[in-house]
Amino acid sequence: MSGRKDKVGRTELISASEQDARTLPDEQRAGLPSPRPATAPTAPTAPAPAPDAVGPQQRRFLRRVTTLAAIGGALFGYDTGVISGALPYMRQDLVLTSLDEGLITSTLLVGAAVGAVAGGRVADRVGRRRSMGWAGIVFTAGALAVALAPDVPFMVAARFVLGLAVGSASVAVPMYLAELAPAADRGRLVSLNSLMIVSGQLLAYVVNAALAPTGDWRLMLGLAAAPAVALVVGCAFVPETPRWLQANGFRREAIEVLRKSRSERETEREFHRQQRAERLSRRRRESAGWAEFRTPWLRRVLFIGIGIGFVQQATGTNAIIYFAPTILETTGLSTSVAVVSTIAVGVISVAATAVGLTLVDRHGRRTLMVVGQVGGAACLLALSFVIGRTGESAAMSFVTLGLMAAFLAFQQSTVAPVAWLLIAEIFPTRVKGLAGGATTMALWLSNFAISLVFLPVLEAIGGRATFLCFVALSVLCLLFTLKWVPETRGRTLEQVEEELRAAGTRTAA
Repeated sequence: MSGRKDKVGRTELISASEQDARTLPDEQRAGLPSPRPATAPTAPTAPAPAPDAVGPQQRRFLRRVTTLAAIGGALFGYDTGVISGALPYMRQDLVLTSLDEGLITSTLLVGAAVGAVAGGRVADRVGRRRSMGWAGIVFTAGALAVALAPDVPFMVAARFVLGLAVGSASVAVPMYLAELAPAADRGRLVSLNSLMIVSGQLLAYVVNAALAPTGDWRLMLGLAAAPAVALVVGCAFVPETPRWLQANGFRREAIEVLRKSRSERETEREFHRQQRAERLSRRRRESAGWAEFRTPWLRRVLFIGIGIGFVQQATGTNAIIYFAPTILETTGLSTSVAVVSTIAVGVISVAATAVGLTLVDRHGRRTLMVVGQVGGAACLLALSFVIGRTGESAAMSFVTLGLMAAFLAFQQSTVAPVAWLLIAEIFPTRVKGLAGGATTMALWLSNFAISLVFLPVLEAIGGRATFLCFVALSVLCLLFTLKWVPETRGRTLEQVEEELRAAGTRTAA
């Protein structure tokens, strides 16, 4: 939140000697050596262990900033998960119909879609760090508003405001982590955001269960204000990403951040890669807008991103997260037992996402998505038959809970973290905010549509037919993944851009 790196204060950063140095190559002005010719002799040096390795100091820095940034993911998770336990008690106080419940749940997602588009543009203009800070302020206001809502219209409006923060954070946080992380660690560090999302959902389930005896849904919703304040304060103590700094002319500051997160040699390499990408961007256009997507390969990448966002939602992951207690109530469990039982869903989600953190940098992104989609479809198929036979059997109710947990285990260890990771990886820097916002908007609109119609459809056609529809969508998503989703593991963001440009050019030709 410091003004030190503002464009308006840029001239304050440049001393008279630096003004004279403008004629020097960018590498020398940034304090790095110019690239040496391949034939230049090298003087003998003492052997150094793993010159490209990230040292303990850099790892501490990365842990600190990524953990702090991922508070946004925890807020995202809490605000989307807490509604599942609050709805049964809100239903009594505000006299809700099933359509009201779907509207209150899904209005946040409409706000998230708007917030994703706006947040992407804000992140491009003012920086990823400030965008997260503003999201934290809106999180705080929205959490207090939903806790104090006197009626359904006020609640709907407050949930929309809260959704603006959720959408903005869902763009800015993965973007921030992807641009800050070294290529070898990018999958794990960006997927930390997914772990924080499900951790926030688990926290919501625990809070719901603890407050279930009192039925205090207002406190359930209002507690989100505390971590929101922590996000606002924390953003004052983390740096901006080197790519945003470099793209906006703050090369010296970009080098400072790179040196905190990379080895000296990798800092030099990263600087030169970013310089090449920035020069290419300047040759194409000074500022990015929707006209950029007239370029065939960029249009193709945007299509892939929107498809990935749809895939992440279409199989019903969030329908189960939002309405788990309601689904369990249909099998004969009481409201309080259903709310407490969803803690198991949260625990499985967190454990699965933690496993996913160990997989994303070891196995291909495409491979993980395929495995997760096949396993998830099998669980949904089994769930459709179990729900159709449960009646009022408590034993079968817990079989239903087990299948829901197994489905989420597949989704949260593979599809969900990989989808967020790919959205943060596949777009070039100059359109990352715009394209990331559009993709995340598609994700939230898919989430909105499914959440709005889930309960009415469940009432109209029953659990078996509803989950068979999700199975059919899962098959379509698998076909999309096999045909369109690129592999990005082990590539720098510049290499990802080059490969996607080449693939898109071949397709257009």
